[in-house]
Amino acid sequence: MQITIQTTPEDHRIAQLAAFAIGLSVMEAVIPSPLPGIKPGLANIVTLLVLERFGLRAAVWVSLLRVVAGSLILGTFLSPSFVLSFSGAAASLAALALARHLPRSWFGAISLSIIAAFVHIAGQMAVVYLWLIPHAGILYLAPIFAAAALLFGTVNGLITAKLLADGENATPARTPQPLP
Repeated sequence: MQITIQTTPEDHRIAQLAAFAIGLSVMEAVIPSPLPGIKPGLANIVTLLVLERFGLRAAVWVSLLRVVAGSLILGTFLSPSFVLSFSGAAASLAALALARHLPRSWFGAISLSIIAAFVHIAGQMAVVYLWLIPHAGILYLAPIFAAAALLFGTVNGLITAKLLADGENATPARTPQPLP
């Protein structure tokens, strides 16, 4: 018995974008961090671009594929690191789903990126408190993580805004004309 799987152009696009996000995640994993859990979140740029260009459903697929496949590549699947990554991604996706309903004139790529970064770290800290370290002392780290979320959320938002603007200003390729 032969099984045939039908794929759509959207499936291919999501797979390509997820692969790019996975590559950024793997690359980021080798960057030394001053504190565990503080990373630039470069793959979130891809999620924000996908959210803006292709909608929430595609962004959810890209983000969750990135978390699962990235953890399989890095050997952290079902580890505490995976749970933290997954909880942060799920929390930030939920926040982005809600934030998309805010006025676009006030909430663009930069503010959405900052919101996602803050909610991402809040989701991770909640999991740390509820599962790994049920002690109020972890709240002493909140200002450090909040500062990192603000910094990296802003930088990623600026990069996303630039990429979106460049995409809108791109001129379509000219079709070659036959020689006389």
